[in-house]
Amino acid sequence: QVQLDESGGGLVQAGGSLRLSCAASGLPFSSSAMGWFRQAPGKEREFVAAMNWNGRATPYADSVKGRFTISRDNARNTVYLQMNSLKPEDTAVYYCAAKRSSVAYTTRYEYDNWGQGTQVTVSS
Repeated sequence: QVQLDESGGGLVQAGGSLRLSCAASGLPFSSSAMGWFRQAPGKEREFVAAMNWNGRATPYADSVKGRFTISRDNARNTVYLQMNSLKPEDTAVYYCAAKRSSVAYTTRYEYDNWGQGTQVTVSS
């Protein structure tokens, strides 16, 4: 059974930073694509960042480019999202997603497995 456990969310002031973590189990992590998505109240879940199995493909949403960085530690079966220069519009529930694929997909429909989400709130 695949399990994805996000952590690291919280309340931060605009301009601040947070690092999200997602610990994965029950899947071949080192050969899986990992993604981060977010969903704000009343909005659809949207793509944030993804990384393929070897870290060489790392697409980002335009809204977070230059501020967010995705990384992975295959030895720890964990993917991270470093979020800097946070803005109030980054407020959302952030979800980790996984797919047994070499491709870093950017659409949520491609991902088979999801975490429970972690809340990020950025105050102005």
